[in-house]
Amino acid sequence: MVIFSGASVSRNGKSHFIKRIFVILTALGFLCSCGKNPESNPVDCSGPAKSFATDVNPIIQASCANSSGCHGNGSGNGPGALLTYSQILNARSDIRSTVASGHMPLNGSLSASEKSAIVCWIDNGAIDN
Repeated sequence: MVIFSGASVSRNGKSHFIKRIFVILTALGFLCSCGKNPESNPVDCSGPAKSFATDVNPIIQASCANSSGCHGNGSGNGPGALLTYSQILNARSDIRSTVASGHMPLNGSLSASEKSAIVCWIDNGAIDN
């Protein structure tokens, strides 16, 4: 018999206790590893290069800035307003990660082609074209 802080526990009880702790920790490890992984569905950027003016800006204005009101004029949300090329360029890292992960836009969702347009435009240098 082994003594633990004044209480006696048999060796068999200690072994059972350790096994239970191991099972609990293993289960917690699996649960924590089940989060969203933005790279689990990589975007295919093999098509024609995306244009800021015709592909990206209309999506951002409709889904993030003007229609949603979240990143409109005077916004303090996240990176702030996303109304101009300069504002969008300065926030491109945040935009890419939140769009790729599906966390934005908050009040809706983007189609796969819209996500692809934004992510590919950023990955290809975020050119003002």
